[in-house]
Amino acid sequence: MTVTLARPRETNVDLRPELQLTRQLRVGIIGCGYWGPKLARNFEDLPGSDLVMVSDLHEDRLASIKQIYPHVTVTNNYQDLLADGLDAVVIATGVNTHYHLAKAALMAGKHVLVEKPLTARSTQARELTDLAAERGLTLMVGHTFEYNPAVEAVREIIQSGELGHVYYFNSTRANLGLLQPDINVIWDLGPHDVSMIRYILGSDPVKVSAIGTAYINTRRGLHEVAYVNLTFENGITANLRLSWLSPVKRRRLTVVGSKKMLVYDDIATDKVVIYDKGIEAPAYSITEEEFHASYRHGDELVYPLTWVEPLQRQCNHFLDCIRSGESPRSNGEDGVKVIKVLETAQRSLLNGGVELKIEY
Repeated sequence: MTVTLARPRETNVDLRPELQLTRQLRVGIIGCGYWGPKLARNFEDLPGSDLVMVSDLHEDRLASIKQIYPHVTVTNNYQDLLADGLDAVVIATGVNTHYHLAKAALMAGKHVLVEKPLTARSTQARELTDLAAERGLTLMVGHTFEYNPAVEAVREIIQSGELGHVYYFNSTRANLGLLQPDINVIWDLGPHDVSMIRYILGSDPVKVSAIGTAYINTRRGLHEVAYVNLTFENGITANLRLSWLSPVKRRRLTVVGSKKMLVYDDIATDKVVIYDKGIEAPAYSITEEEFHASYRHGDELVYPLTWVEPLQRQCNHFLDCIRSGESPRSNGEDGVKVIKVLETAQRSLLNGGVELKIEY
């Protein structure tokens, strides 16, 4: 039997209209590939945001933006955004360009939102984070799942103790593509799961191991499939299956606790379902004959959500932080730690899957 819990949950990202409309912020976007147009749509639609300029090296992409938003200035030179009187610059380009573009924007006095991962190296991410702090500017990373109402619900449920002691996480993030020309699947899909689980638990993994294979891009050695194992100080483990080579799109997180279990399926209509299921072993037994585990199969409870597009909430949070001066949920420090995990996983991947300590 499946039932729905009674209470809708409240968002903890401030979306008050009076805060949104305090001041119109002028925003520019660098990069119009996959994420750029989605970001443009949100910054165009959000109250208190003025999408002013978009930059890309491809003329056809700029033409598409101009057709949709005739009032927006388009340019193939990103430095035009730094010279213009913009408040904020959003970077949605290849990972290996993030550091140089973000540094240039910060040096020009712009608040910066960078798509995940923040940079290709943790030393670069640390430099950007320190630079933003020195200049009193907002630096935010596009860890979109930290703004997903379903992920916030999972965090709330776990913190309430309803699942009991959490044993482990199992995540599958798989699809057919999109293969990246310069990074492997860990660096492309991994930031989603690492940032999401860190946010849910409110803690950082201490060890990581990874194995994987490059089936197609063997010349560059860019793995299309990887399995990453994270270990946290409290004994919780997380297994991540990351794949660009899957016939069916999967975005599913399973959380198993001592009292109950939970499944978050990002593609399903009922995104978060709590399962009143579990196993209890006898407190004391000497022989195998005395050991009789009991299995509980209870109700399935659909957790109610007030749905708002995560990317919209992320963009709005960025604007709010610029106005208030508060540090974003997915700030530079968040970005540094996620990259530390990815770097250590990469070393494990290239060294036979050995488990390595993550040095923060």
